[in-house]
Amino acid sequence: MKIGWCAALKDAGLVEQAGYDYIELPLAAQDFDSRAIDSPLPVGAFNYFFPQDMRIVGPDVDEARLDGYLARAAELMASVGARVAVMGSAWARNVPAGFDRAHAEQQILRALDRCADRLKSTGVTLAIEPLCRQESNIINSVAEGVAFARRVNRPEIRVLADFFHMDEENEPLETLRANRDWIAHIHLADTARRNPGTGGYDYDRFFGLLKEINYRGMMSVECRINDPAVDMPHSQAFLRRHWPDRS
Repeated sequence: MKIGWCAALKDAGLVEQAGYDYIELPLAAQDFDSRAIDSPLPVGAFNYFFPQDMRIVGPDVDEARLDGYLARAAELMASVGARVAVMGSAWARNVPAGFDRAHAEQQILRALDRCADRLKSTGVTLAIEPLCRQESNIINSVAEGVAFARRVNRPEIRVLADFFHMDEENEPLETLRANRDWIAHIHLADTARRNPGTGGYDYDRFFGLLKEINYRGMMSVECRINDPAVDMPHSQAFLRRHWPDRS
């Protein structure tokens, strides 16, 4: 299992020193020149999919801008060999007050279909990230994310399971088993969104289910830390005790 860390490019050296297999970078923060991504370890995934001022839901969707952005993003991700792009971006997908929800769902489906068009043959899979209700008012569970992915029904579109958001939403861990064919990426944290191994999350059960469903994707730590030099290697060692296989 390849385990990575979500961080800015400037921190790639810290991620490497802590023993992780890859880094997960914020897509919207890149300048879309692959030559500028000088990382000492592989860029396995991207998150922060849309810029803060871009919308895929609501009355202000700019489809021409969206298409241009997706084309450049797909080219960048493929050029650095990334395998996964995480679509969280609550700001882009949240349903505005008073906006028709059915219309909003159709807009999300349309955006996902456009993403699939751009990612076809790149080797990059888009993983829809369910977010807790404190952050997003739509797609709040793995089950809901899978429902959207099923409606799009494209091989480029799958779903992420985030341990923190699942815990915040009291989503049963057995959801992993029920949606085994749709889960393409994992995000990890612990109690209060701290780094893995510092709280009370049931990693034995979580990892046990992932092994049961023969999960073969990657997993990235996405959390808050106080001291990178201490917290990052601590979590790496904790996770490797639970899942030592690096294949």
